[in-house]
Amino acid sequence: MKALLRIFRPSRKLAFVIGGVALFAGASGGAALYVGKDAILGPPAEEVNGASCTDVNLVTIKKQEHVWIRKYIKTEPTDGMTRVRTALRVAQAIYADSKPDLVQVVVLDQNGPTLRSDIRGRAIGADVVYIPHPEKMIEGIDDKPYTARYYDGQASQNGLFFGERVDLPEDEIKTLNASFKEYSDCIDPTAVASTEGGEGGEGGKKGAKAEKAKGDEGEGEAKAEGGEAKAEGGEAKAEGGEGEAAPAEAPAEGGGEKAAPAKSGH
Repeated sequence: MKALLRIFRPSRKLAFVIGGVALFAGASGGAALYVGKDAILGPPAEEVNGASCTDVNLVTIKKQEHVWIRKYIKTEPTDGMTRVRTALRVAQAIYADSKPDLVQVVVLDQNGPTLRSDIRGRAIGADVVYIPHPEKMIEGIDDKPYTARYYDGQASQNGLFFGERVDLPEDEIKTLNASFKEYSDCIDPTAVASTEGGEGGEGGKKGAKAEKAKGDEGEGEAKAEGGEAKAEGGEAKAEGGEGEAAPAEAPAEGGGEKAAPAKSGH
């Protein structure tokens, strides 16, 4: 037995390696519990890029050779800072796509109003204005590149926000913009519906074309059968014409017989 224990006894170096791995694993687990997974793996995507959103309305304004775009979007219930992040992300996506002189993004609750006349006051959960080139703007417009404000409370059942209004300083807005990993726009429900309808419409068109081709084949066969019938009718008429030739010749023969007595009378 002692000989077997000597054979399977691990070396001192191997014992140190195993002990070190176990100690590192335990320390990592303890750090994860103490610090939190966000500090190790990073914050979730919603806290960095904002929440998912849906388009409500888009307004393009042209004033003194400048193009302004105002976009209304809605999100699911979330906190005020997430709404601001969402609006900033969408504003950057709009600028990257259209390069307007001014971008304004208004964030509404999913149960909020959709008519522009009703979108005011506490119906606006967050509001962001982005001016990429303030020096090129017309007089009377704020020369700040960023303006962002929000209500820090949640929305009610009718989509109105409560709480204190918060105006973010420009430095904090720039910090939020620098933290974005991507600039993605909202989902356009009209485009999604038209895409789904287009697929169905294409299938319907294909079915209609197949039915039309099938009908053309049937019509062609019917025309072919009609042509054959007409041809048979023509043959029958031709045969009938040969049969009608005899009566035509009969009067001529009769006429010849009547002509003889006329000669004998003379």
